[in-house]
Amino acid sequence: MASVFDTIRSAGFRRGPQRLLAGICGGIAAKLHINVWIVRVLTLLLFALPVVGWGLYLVIWVLTPNESGSIPVERWLGRR
Repeated sequence: MASVFDTIRSAGFRRGPQRLLAGICGGIAAKLHINVWIVRVLTLLLFALPVVGWGLYLVIWVLTPNESGSIPVERWLGRR
């Protein structure tokens, strides 16, 4: 039976190689095939809404695999 983390990995979204901080914007840009700076500007606009912007970014970061497939929350739980 596939775990939640395997399902997340199978979505094909990864934190991108064009990273300034955690690579979330680079990953979104790569998946949507758009310029990374468009995603970064939209993310900065989301940060104007403190709880929504920072909270959403943090949730995405802990649940998104990096390029090697490692998911931070999965590592913290000792699953990988």
